[in-house]
Amino acid sequence: MSTAPPQHRVLPIRRNLLHQAAPGLAAVATAGVLAVLALRDPNQPGLYPTCPFHALTGWWCPGCGSLRALHALAHGQVVQAISLNAVTMLILVPLVAAIWGEWALRTWRGRPLRLWSPPVWTSTALGVVFTVFTVVRNTPWGFYLAP
Repeated sequence: MSTAPPQHRVLPIRRNLLHQAAPGLAAVATAGVLAVLALRDPNQPGLYPTCPFHALTGWWCPGCGSLRALHALAHGQVVQAISLNAVTMLILVPLVAAIWGEWALRTWRGRPLRLWSPPVWTSTALGVVFTVFTVVRNTPWGFYLAP
């Protein structure tokens, strides 16, 4: 009586290859998004959707100016990128880069992934920073933070 070879030996290898390639694929996707932002200027009207929060309230949300900031960053204009959205450039971009870096290192070293669960104080601090940033950038004396 002959039986077919078990398929369970092939699947872990495929899953492992995808697992190893995932950080690189994420980096390629991010580079693709940045390439689109570098080529298609968000300062031109009609190329990207408008912010629904800004359209409804007239206030700049914490993310307003992020596309323009990433466009400036893709062109090497770091100071302009920070002036367009300081929170994105000074907090979110480094945070995402650090999380990606840890993910890539752990994956390539064969260590198990850890889900990033920040302490409560970190989430609260980020929430306070975003709220204060939003309020200040929408006041007359915080006009320099508006995109």
